[in-house]
Formats: sequence, C-alpha cells, structure tokens
Amino acid sequence: MRLLKRLAAAAGLALLSACATRPAIPPEVTPTTPPPSPTSAPVPVPPPSPVGRNAVETGIKLETARVLKQDQAAKALAAFRTSCPAVTSRTDASGLTQGSDWQALCAQAAGLDPNYAPGFFYYGFDWVKIGDGKAFATGYYEPEIAGSRTPQPGYVPIYRVPPDLVRCTRPDGGTGRGRVDETGTCVLYYTRAEIEDGALAGKGLEIAWAKDPVELFFAEIQGSALVRFDDGTTMQIGYAGQNGRDYVAIGRLLREQNILPAGGASMQAIKDWIRANPDQGRALMRQNLSYIFFKQIPGSAPLGALAVPIADRTTVAADPNYVPLGAPIYLEKADRPEVDGLWVAQDTGGAIKGPNRFDTYWGAGAEAAAIAGGMSANGEALILVPKGTAAHAIAQP
Repeated sequence: MRLLKRLAAAAGLALLSACATRPAIPPEVTPTTPPPSPTSAPVPVPPPSPVGRNAVETGIKLETARVLKQDQAAKALAAFRTSCPAVTSRTDASGLTQGSDWQALCAQAAGLDPNYAPGFFYYGFDWVKIGDGKAFATGYYEPEIAGSRTPQPGYVPIYRVPPDLVRCTRPDGGTGRGRVDETGTCVLYYTRAEIEDGALAGKGLEIAWAKDPVELFFAEIQGSALVRFDDGTTMQIGYAGQNGRDYVAIGRLLREQNILPAGGASMQAIKDWIRANPDQGRALMRQNLSYIFFKQIPGSAPLGALAVPIADRTTVAADPNYVPLGAPIYLEKADRPEVDGLWVAQDTGGAIKGPNRFDTYWGAGAEAAAIAGGMSANGEALILVPKGTAAHAIAQP
C-alpha cells in the first residue's frame, strides 16, 4: 500500500513525557508572515532539487512545526494509532527512520486524550521537507459497483491473483512480476487486453462479476470497491496484486490528443467520453496495460498498504521510498485548499511515485467521488518523523 539510529531511548522517552504534560497548541491560531515590501527585488527561483533513490539521497531540511486544527489532529491521531503495529515492525525504505524509532510515540499515542492531539504532533515530531517540498496531490475514493455472484450476460469477471503470476528473472536480466511459460522461460505477464480477451478464463479465478466494465476499470484505479448484488448483499474487495505491466493514465492520453481540455479530464468527464464512444473507449482503456487483481476483505472499510483500514479525509497514499508508511504528512499552501492539513501515509499507489507525490483518500459516496475525481492540487509538503531522527538523516553522507 518502504535506516537510521535514533537518539538514546531515554532522551526520546523524556521528550514524549513532556508532550503528555504540555498543553496542546491553541487549535485555531495560525502564524502569519508579513508580505514582502513592494520595493523588494525579485527573488530568483532556484532550480528543482535533484531526486535521489530515497528521501535521504533527495535531501532533507528541518522545518518549523506548524499549528494544527483540533479536529484534523484528532483524526490523524486515530489513524496514526491504527498504523502503529505495522509501523514499528516494518523496514522503512525512505532512510528516515527504523521501526524502533516509532515505539515511544506509538506508546504515547495509545493513551493520549484527543484534545492533546495538536500538541502531540507539534512537540513529538521533527517536521522535515524532502527536496524542494513542492507537492502534487490527486484524490481517490471507494466506488460502489453493481455485480453478480454468478456469470451473467454482459458482465465481466473480477479476478483474484492467478497462481502463475510470480516474480522471476527474464532472459534480458530484468526481474519482476511475470509468468514462466511452457519452455521454462520467464516472460511478461498478460496485458489488460489479453486478460479481457480470455487469457484467464476457465481457471476458477473469479470472485464475482461486475455489471459495468467501465466501473470495474475505475475501481481498479481506486484499488478497492464495494460490490452490490441484486439481492442487496455486498462484498468488499481490495487490491491483491497487479500484473506487472506499466500503468498508463488514460486522462493524460485524452488531453494529449486534445479530446479533453487541460484541466477538464476529470474522472466523470473521462467516463462520459468512454460511454459516448464505446469502441474508442474500450481501446483507450486497453492502452493502460496494468491490470489489478482483487481479494475479498472483511469489514466495511478498505485496507491500505499497511493492511489496516484507511480513513476518509485522513489517509494519503505516498511513495514509501520517500515517506515512511504510517508517518503523518502536512500539506499546505495548496491551490485546492481542501487538501491543506494533516494526513497519515497509510497507502501506496501504482502512479504515486517520487518525493512529495500524494493521493488523498476521500471515502465513499457521491461527494467523495466528485472531490476525488477532480482533485489535482499543487502545494507544499512536510513529513513528520519521530523527534531526533531528522538529525541522523541529515548527518548521513
């Protein structure tokens, strides 16, 4: 849905104890910066920061903690608590932290009164900028699709992960997801078109059937869905695997071909175009070679990359090479103010790659679909890591 030593544990625990007793930062107070003088000379724009293989290689800068609103901080605290069991036991590919760095904070969060959530995040974390900090955020949501538990005319299968989808090494030396053919050679796995044309038919991999292939396609992009059957029962499905083929954003293709205008390729606009042009629309969807396999999941909320339920208007998907999964993320100065505030990195995404690239989760329903489908926001991002870890990261050669 991804290492560094911390300061002595005793120092960290002392700091966390201070967090528990300090009053929370006043939730509605926001710092102000005086406007520049009209006679000031223009400030030259620096070149973009180089992008390394992880956050440490890209560059880290310690920033001043921001003042948080009470409601946002309380929701982020709940999501942070949920993520703690996974965060303290996983390897962090970003180079910013290791599992043990989070243990004291997680222990502190477990019994913390939500009223103290703003102070918890203000005092207990280093707030760091990765690279130039310039962020781009999109949105996702949980769709509901009509389906059937048995094959029906016009319905398309929802597949589980096939057993022949494996990691293997191809003759060219490339390693990744593929399949071993009848000659024993590792080859690329079937494309979307090949799967839709029946490459997996008759193998008993169907977990359900979707009434509308367009809705299933967009459910793949979201990574989860609620399947509603004719008898009123439902099935929660979530991401289980991917065929290893490249993800292609079909909205970008429509813009590049001047079919949809820049800024006009919202999810609903893309759906409308596909339905109005069914043959071209089917060909367009097949240009996205990536195909998602699902699994049935318990409960009523989709699971993120940490295998814990994600939270609407709180969970964000990020690239674990640059953001420790489970870490709080602060977005600010966005040209879509809905995304400003505190989030928690609980998920990943096939198109969410690189530093300061995020996908914000908005929940389920028509409002969530409308916000997520049109979300495209530029702003700035800060990553929150346990107090003291930033100094270790910055000191790395």
